[in-house]
Amino acid sequence: MDSGAGPSTASSSNASFKDKQAERMKKLRDLHQKRNEARQQNHHEVVEENKRKNLPSNFEARKRRAEWILKDDDARKEAQEKGEDFDRVKLLTVGADDAAKLDRKKKKKNPDQGFADYQQATIRQYTRLVNNMKVDHDQYEKQKEKLGEDVFYGKQNTILHGLHKDSKEGIDRMVEDLEKQISKREKYSRRRMHNDDADIDYINERNMKFNTKLERFYGEYTTEIKQNLERGTAV
Repeated sequence: MDSGAGPSTASSSNASFKDKQAERMKKLRDLHQKRNEARQQNHHEVVEENKRKNLPSNFEARKRRAEWILKDDDARKEAQEKGEDFDRVKLLTVGADDAAKLDRKKKKKNPDQGFADYQQATIRQYTRLVNNMKVDHDQYEKQKEKLGEDVFYGKQNTILHGLHKDSKEGIDRMVEDLEKQISKREKYSRRRMHNDDADIDYINERNMKFNTKLERFYGEYTTEIKQNLERGTAV
């Protein structure tokens, strides 16, 4: 019986050894596969992180604003199709607290204090023009497809003259904006017209400005005294 049981025991042990070896090889292949997947994912994350580092600092904010503009345009078109007033519908979804916050933010944001210097005036004008500009995405894509990306984005040696023709609506908007700028500058003009008939009671320009300030603050109280001195009837 001992001699008969020997070969079967040896064969069963060999079979179990082969099964264990096959299981270990399977685990080894799984580990190799997971390691390759981890390496690929790590490489992908490194590439994405490098892209994010090369992007502008305000890229995420600009992206969110562009998405918000697209959603706002879609909602406006949908409201127009339904015959609804989009501004009214939009205000109905704004809470009282949010409306108060927006109102305070609008009052604090970019207050126009008149002319300071030419640099600040240029910056304010550029900001105003950009904020008032409405992007027509359909026209943007059509023009991009018509001109091609190389010409549309303009490279170092690209000649853009004659490729674009300004629309009548764009020219009218430019003229209207220029007329608004002219009328606004006239309001903020600090030039004072010289009156030849006014009395000369100063010896130089600095003294003239000082006398003007005195007249503005104390003129109503000193008018009678001044007239008496001029007539020679002052006591």
